[in-house]
Amino acid sequence: MEITFTHHAEWRLQKRKLLKEEVIEAIKYPDKTLKKHGKYLYQKKLERGTVEIVCEKTEKSLNVLTIYWL
Repeated sequence: MEITFTHHAEWRLQKRKLLKEEVIEAIKYPDKTLKKHGKYLYQKKLERGTVEIVCEKTEKSLNVLTIYWL
């Protein structure tokens, strides 16, 4: 499944000082996965803290909507 990033998510990557590779790794191997209001939330503990990635699934891709630290 292809992972795509919205413009907002790209901006959040820069603001949160995260690499795309870190986010993709967190999505593929999360510590915790939740589903709320039709969105998937992936949580992963990194050295700098715990990050949460909010995604929307379609038939062909997983769209990253936003990223934030918990």
